[in-house]
Amino acid sequence: MADISFYILPTQSQQERTLFACKLIEKVYRSGCFCYVLTDSAEQSQCLDNLLWTFRAGSFIPHQLYTGDAPAIEQVLIGSLPAPADWQNTVINLSSHCTDAQRVLEILDNSEATKSVGRERYRQYKQAGHELTTHKM
Repeated sequence: MADISFYILPTQSQQERTLFACKLIEKVYRSGCFCYVLTDSAEQSQCLDNLLWTFRAGSFIPHQLYTGDAPAIEQVLIGSLPAPADWQNTVINLSSHCTDAQRVLEILDNSEATKSVGRERYRQYKQAGHELTTHKM
């Protein structure tokens, strides 16, 4: 059974959602874990990749875009493909789809479009018997 956490942001800004994702990625990385960040598109992955280099002065998170070949070293991977086997411990889900992992961190903003698909994923996870937690930020 997976541990799934939903982070509900008060803003409707996609930029704020992406910035929050960077902070969460940094927190996961600093805790000694590496993760996979699942997006809906190559463009969304590239945007997150760029922001991870600049979102906080002095922050360094080793990461790369995932296009099918997983790196030999442990780092944060970002992509729209399903997570490679070695990166399925922790997945930060910015996509509109459910994902399989031991730990899934879902980030939702307060826009109707994001909340609607988020509610559907919540129902799917619950029906599958996963442990769900919600954090209103």
